[in-house]
Amino acid sequence: MAEQAQYEELARQLSAIGAVKRDMGRILPPDCPGGSAAVLTLLGRYGEMRMSRLAELLSVDMSVTSRHVAHVADRGWIERSPDPADKRSRILHLTPSGQEQLDELSRRTSRLLADRLSDWSDHEVGLLIALMGRLRESFGDCRSTTQRPLHPHPYATAQQN
Repeated sequence: MAEQAQYEELARQLSAIGAVKRDMGRILPPDCPGGSAAVLTLLGRYGEMRMSRLAELLSVDMSVTSRHVAHVADRGWIERSPDPADKRSRILHLTPSGQEQLDELSRRTSRLLADRLSDWSDHEVGLLIALMGRLRESFGDCRSTTQRPLHPHPYATAQQN
């Protein structure tokens, strides 16, 4: 297990990631803010889905998801079709225009990362990807109201041994 000082430094580094995210946000087209880009990215990755599933993947409230969806729908990047299984629900899917926008976002992001990480080896980039994925897994669904205890009860630890 890492030492306290390492966790403190990790917390500082994670806070500094905000600067990286802001820099990445600056390359987005003016009519495609971060929330809209996230909607397009998730629909591109997972395909059509209900708004409730999108809210889960975005880890935001349904009202926030609705605003993002309205923004991309108003630009013709997605369509909302009735769900055959539940006419009250809508299925969201990318339009050809939405796919073009997603492709442009991907090009911009890839160029920025290639520029900023030009002195990194393929191995280092791969290691960063793996470690960030593992970090995200360790936190699970951040929207969950039930969280793992910070310090497990000693009896629970003894039971596992």
